[in-house]
Amino acid sequence: MEDCMDHSSGEDTDGDDSEVEEYEEKSYEELKGGKYRVKLSDETFACPYCTNKKKRDYQYKELLQHATMVGKSDSQKRSLRDKANHLALVKYLEKDIFQQDTAKASGPSQSTDEVDHLAEHDGDEMFVWPWKGIFVNIPTRLEEGRYVGKSGSTMRDYLTTRGFNPTRVLPLWNFRGHSGCAVVEFRKDWAGFNNAMSFEKAYEADHQGERDWKVDKDPKSGIYGWVARSKDYRADNIIGEHLRKVGDLRTVADIMAEEERKTGKLMSTLTNVIEVKKRHLEEMQSKFVETENSLSKLIAEKDKLHQHYNEVTKLVSPFYLSEIKKIGNGAREHFQRILNDHEKIKLQLESEKRELELRGHELEKREVLNENEQKRLSDEIEENAAKNSVLQMASDEQRKADESVMKLADDQKREKEELHKKIILLEKQLDAKQAAVLEIERLRGQLNVMKHMGDDDKEVLKKVEDIHKNLREKEEELEDLESLNQTLGLKELSKTSHIGVKRMGELENKPFIDVMKRKYNGPEAEDRASELCSLWEEYLRDPNWHPFRVITVNGTSQGVIDENDEKLNSLRRDLGEDVYKAVATALTEINDYNPSGRYITTELWNFNEGRKATLKEGVSYLLKMWDVQKRKRVM
Repeated sequence: MEDCMDHSSGEDTDGDDSEVEEYEEKSYEELKGGKYRVKLSDETFACPYCTNKKKRDYQYKELLQHATMVGKSDSQKRSLRDKANHLALVKYLEKDIFQQDTAKASGPSQSTDEVDHLAEHDGDEMFVWPWKGIFVNIPTRLEEGRYVGKSGSTMRDYLTTRGFNPTRVLPLWNFRGHSGCAVVEFRKDWAGFNNAMSFEKAYEADHQGERDWKVDKDPKSGIYGWVARSKDYRADNIIGEHLRKVGDLRTVADIMAEEERKTGKLMSTLTNVIEVKKRHLEEMQSKFVETENSLSKLIAEKDKLHQHYNEVTKLVSPFYLSEIKKIGNGAREHFQRILNDHEKIKLQLESEKRELELRGHELEKREVLNENEQKRLSDEIEENAAKNSVLQMASDEQRKADESVMKLADDQKREKEELHKKIILLEKQLDAKQAAVLEIERLRGQLNVMKHMGDDDKEVLKKVEDIHKNLREKEEELEDLESLNQTLGLKELSKTSHIGVKRMGELENKPFIDVMKRKYNGPEAEDRASELCSLWEEYLRDPNWHPFRVITVNGTSQGVIDENDEKLNSLRRDLGEDVYKAVATALTEINDYNPSGRYITTELWNFNEGRKATLKEGVSYLLKMWDVQKRKRVM
C-alpha cells in the first residue's frame, strides 16, 4: 500500500522536470501577454485552467493557494501540462499581480491576510463540534495478519506543513487493524474553524474532497478529506461511531450565541469583582490611617517615657547607673524592633494595595474571546481572592501587634516607676552603709584615744569595752551591707536560689564525670571527663558546625536539633543519653541567645520555672535577701 501522504497512484508520469519547466515558462509568457484573464476586479480573481469548476471567483490568497496546491500535487489525475500551467499562474500572481497592487493599501494581498470562512456558510448549517475533519482511503498494508498504516503524528505533521495546524490526527482501528480512515481534530476556536475549512477547500481543489469520494468511480487513489458535518455524525460506520463519542452537532450561530453569552456573563462577574476590590481597598486605607494615628500616639508616649527615664537616671548613683542603662538600652532595642517590624508591614500593605489597583485596571480592559482566556481569568480571580484573604489576615495581625505594643508600653512604664521607687530605697540603704563606715572610723579613733589615756582607770576601761562592743556591731552591719552590695552588683547569685544568673550555652560537666566513673577509677575518671568536656566545648564554639534543621510550627519557623547529625549520634552511642542531652541543651541555648558569636552569655534566670527572669523579679529577690541579712544581724 502507498504512503498515506502520497497522492499519486504509483505510476510513472509522462515527462520529467525539464518538460514541466518548459510548459511553465510557455504558460507564464501567455499569461503576461494577456491571453488569459486572471484578475476580474480589485477583489476577485479567476483560474483560467479550471473552467469546469463550480467555484469560479477567488480572492487573491485563495487563488494563490489553489494554484500552489495543484502545481505541487502528486496526484495522477493532474497531467504535467496542468501542473505546469498552475505553477506558471503562481509565478504570475506573485511577480506581476502582486507588484501591480503594492501601491494600493487595500490590495488583495493585504485585505485577504486571513480568509473569513464564516461568511461562506449558512449560520444554521450543522457541524461536528469541536471541529473535526475526516480522512478516508488512507493507504494500508498487511503485516502479520493485521492492516497497518502511517501514524497519526506523521499525518498531523504533514497537515501542519500545509498550514492547516491540526491538534491531532487519530487513525481509526477495527478488528482487522487500520481501517484506512482517520479523524483530524482542530482547535475549538474560530481559528480552528478557519483551518478546518481551508483543509476542506484544499482537498476540493485537488478533486479529493467529499463529492469526489462519493462519485462512483473505481479505482480511487490518494487520500480524500473534508470537514465533518451532520451526515457524517449520523453515519452507521466507524467514523460516525467515533464522532458521536467525542463531539456533538452544533450550528455556527449557536456557538457564536453561546460565546457571546459567556462573554457577557464573564464581564458582569468581573465588574462585580472590581467593585468588591474597590470597597476592600477603601477599608484597608481606612485601617491604615487608624494604624498610623495609633503609632504616632505610641511614639509620643515613648518620648515621654524616655524623658522621664533621663530625669530618673540623674538621681541614681554611678554604681547603679551602668546597670540601669543596660536595662534601658535593651528595652529601647526591643521597642525599636517592634517599630521596624510595624514599618515593614505597613510598606508591604501599601505594595499589595498598589498591585491590586493595577490588577483591577487590567481586568477592566480585558476582553475574553475563548475558553482558555476564561480559565486564565478565573484563576486570576481566585488568586486575588486568596491574596485578599492573606491581606485580611495581615491586617488582623497588625491590629494585634498594635495592641501588644500599647500593652508593652504600659508594662514598661509601670516597671520603670517601680524600679525608680526601689532604686531610691537602695540609695537610702547605701547611705546607711556609708554612715556605718563613718561611725566605725569614729569609734576606732575613740578607742585609740582611750588606749593612750592609760589602763588603770576603770572608767576608761569600761568605755574602751563599750567602744569595742559598738565597733563589732558596726563592723557586722558593714559586712552585711557589703554582702548585699555584691548581690546588687550581680557578681554571682547562687544557682540554688529562686532567682540567679545563668550562663547560657555552658556545658554541664556532671554527665561526663558520671560516665567516666563507670569506666575509670579515681582521679583518672575526672581527668578523662575534663578532657571530653573541653573537647565538646570547642565543638560548641565551632561556627562551621550547625546541627540544626528548620521546622514550621503554627506558621513560625523554628530551629531544632537535627537528630540525624552524625557527630551527635556518635556521642549518644559512645557516652549515652545524659551526655547527649547536656550537649543538646547547650547547643539550643547558644542558638537561642547567641547564634552568631557562639560564646557563653549570662542571663538573669528564674530557676524554679526554668525561664528568663524579669527585672521586677530580680529587684524583688534582692530586697528579700536584704531583709534576710538584716534579720541575721539582729539575731
